[in-house]
Parts: sequence; structure tokens; C-alpha cells
Amino acid sequence: MSTKKGSETKLVGSPDQFTKSGFILAAIGSAVGLGNMWKFPYITGQYGGAAFFLLFIVCLVAVGLPVLLAELSIGRGGRGNASSSFVKVGGHKAWGGMGLLSVIGAFMIMSFYAVVAGWTFHYAVQAFSGKLFANDDFGGQFSSFISGYTPIIWQAGVLIITGWIVARGISGGIEKFNKVLIPGLLVLLVILMVRALTLPGAEAGVEFFLKPDFSRLTPESALVALGHAFFSLSLGMGAMMTYGSYVDRKQSLGAATLAIGGGDLLYAFIAGLIIFPTTFSFGIDQAQGPTLVFIALPAAFSAMPFGTLFGGLFFILLAIAALTSTVSLIEVPVAYAIERWKMSRNTAVWIIIAGCFLLGLPAALSFGLVPGLTFGGKSFFDWMDFIASNIILPLGGLAVTVFAGYFWKGIGDEAGLTGLWFRVWLFMLRFVAPILVLFVFLHSAGIIKF
Repeated sequence: MSTKKGSETKLVGSPDQFTKSGFILAAIGSAVGLGNMWKFPYITGQYGGAAFFLLFIVCLVAVGLPVLLAELSIGRGGRGNASSSFVKVGGHKAWGGMGLLSVIGAFMIMSFYAVVAGWTFHYAVQAFSGKLFANDDFGGQFSSFISGYTPIIWQAGVLIITGWIVARGISGGIEKFNKVLIPGLLVLLVILMVRALTLPGAEAGVEFFLKPDFSRLTPESALVALGHAFFSLSLGMGAMMTYGSYVDRKQSLGAATLAIGGGDLLYAFIAGLIIFPTTFSFGIDQAQGPTLVFIALPAAFSAMPFGTLFGGLFFILLAIAALTSTVSLIEVPVAYAIERWKMSRNTAVWIIIAGCFLLGLPAALSFGLVPGLTFGGKSFFDWMDFIASNIILPLGGLAVTVFAGYFWKGIGDEAGLTGLWFRVWLFMLRFVAPILVLFVFLHSAGIIKF
């Protein structure tokens, strides 16, 4: 359901909009999450260092930005949630299923993402208090922590904070939150980057990150880079479409797309200049996977002068990055609930928060505390991640490219592109992005293997 105010159509329950700067910061906040600070460094270490980073940039520009512009255009054109926007611009109810897939994906991701976000808050407290560094068995500490009940408390805390922000609305909650924390995040990044670059032996880490060795690249590297470019921009999960519905008609979506992509790339670049100099300085294997942040880096901070301070700042950085993403993730199903079931924003927020907590409980408990939550070789957490990240998100992105490239005739006007730029963009949406996203899906689902 929507209402008219002047020439603008607005979502019921969300009468406010982003300002121009507020939208850019909120969208960058959605993109700059644990994907940039946690996942990007370890997959870069695993798949080729600088060569992988360059491949990631190519994928971000060639595929990520065209799909991002399409999502923003659908959102603003439809002025609804991720499902109804498809219907409004497509002219048929059948299109709503495409967007509904994204709503489900965002809800599922939020449910297990809040668990990992809770880990970052716990580690920030442990680092600042010095308890993290009182015992040098960091692997044992991490295993003991995630296999207990404590993660549930932190998971609930993350969800409550997120709910409090989103319940305050678009301009009064999400925008104000991002206007404070995104610049703060950048300040923390710069402080930690300077510390990392001044460590003994940091030059080797910088060289690994910035001097490409293309012999290390494989076909799998290309698909992982493309998948991460997609994930890091929050594509396929309805977040950018939902945010796009709150953007003023005077806002240039093309300029906004470039700003969001540039911000995402900048934060990933600085994160690399923190992680790799630190790992090389202390002889840490940068390709060891997801445990890099929670096991290897605490060992480095413990051996570093003022390590308690810098370790605490690092995990505060992760916690802030996580929150900027949880806010955008939760807004997707909240916007759907507000419009679909005519709920107030406050009611929709807390019902969705409760649902995420309940669905996330088995994910939080699947690290050894409750027997039977592992099946088919994967834990409940891993299955949620696999289904959402490797199936729902690529399919959601594929739906966007096909819909925008072939079926929505007015997308050029909404995107603000004409002439050569429009033809290039349409070519990418029709012929390049769908094929590459399909390859990512087939690889992620285990159908194509190298």
C-alpha cells in the first residue's frame, strides 16, 4: 500500500526519506560490513593476494555497479518494499516473487549474521579488559566461547541495538546512525592502518596485497572474486532496493552508485592494509580462513606494544561494521511487513527481530553445545549461510539483471542514463552480468567444480 504526497509515492509506515548524503552513507554502511573487514582479507589471502584484489575491482566495476544501479532504480521506481517494487514497475503480480526471494534471503542472513556480529562485541569487551590476552591459547578461547551459551546473549544484544535504530525510522534512525558511525569507522580504520604499516616487516604484507602475481589466479579465484563483489555491495538481498525506495527523485542514482562502489572499495583497501602488514609482521598465515580474525589476529595484538588498545579498537571496528549491515538487512523484511500487513514500524521491527532471534538460536548453538545440529557435513549455521549466500542471493541478483535488462522498458529514465552510457549499461545487464552471476550460482551450489 502506498500514499501520495505531491509527486512522490511513499511507503506506508515510512513517510520519511534519506537526505542525499544520508542515503550515500547508509548505502555505504550496508556494503561495508563483516564482508569487507572479516571475509575479504582471508579470501584475498587464499586466492592470490594482489592479483585477486585487482580481479575483485574488475568484478565490482563490470558486474557489481551495473546490478547496484538496477536495484536502486527498481526501488525508487516502485517506491515500495523489495517485492512490491518489482510489481509496481513490472505491472504484474508475478514479478513480486522475485523480490520476495530477496526478503527471505535478508531475513535468513540477518538471523545468522547477528551471531557473528555478537562475537565481535564479545571480543571487543574482552580485548579492552585485557582478558583476551591473559591466556595465549586463542584457539581454545574461541572454541570455548562459541560452544557455550554466551554467544546467545551477544546475539540478542546485537538484535536489540539494531531494532532500536531501525524502529526510529529512516531519517531519525538509520540515517543518523550511519552519519555518526561511518565517519567513525573510517577514523578507526586509518588509526589501525597507520599502526599496521609501522610494524616491523610490514613491507612484505603491503607487497603481497599490492604487487600482483597473476600466476596464483585460478578459474575458482575469478568466481570467488565475483561472488564477493556481489556480496560486498549487498546485492541480491533487497537492501539496496529498499534503500532506493527512500531516495528523492532529484538524487542522481548514477552518481550514488559510483559513490557507494568507491566507498566499498576504499574500506576494503584499508582493511587489507591493516590485515596483511599485521599478519606478515607476526608470521601469521593469512590464508587460514574465517578464524583469521578471531584466533590469529589476537595472537598478533598480544605481541604488539599497546596491543590491548589496538586489539580493542580493531574489534570495535568490526562491531561497528557489523551493525551498519544489520541495520540495512533488517530494514528489508521490516519494509515488507509494513506494506504487506499494514503494521506500524515499531510493531514490524520487533516482530522481525524476534523471528531473527529464534531462527538464529540453532545457528548460535550449532558449534558443539547442542548435539544433532550438524547434518550432511554442515552445521545449522553453515547450512543457513550456504542457502542464503550461495543460492538465494545469486538467484535474487539474476532476477534483477533479467528483469532490468529485458522487461522494464522505463529503467533508463529512472536510472538517469542516456546515449552510450545507457547502451553499455544495458549490454552489461543483458549479456555479461546474468551469465557471470549464473556461473557464481552454479559454482556456489557445487554444480560446477574446478
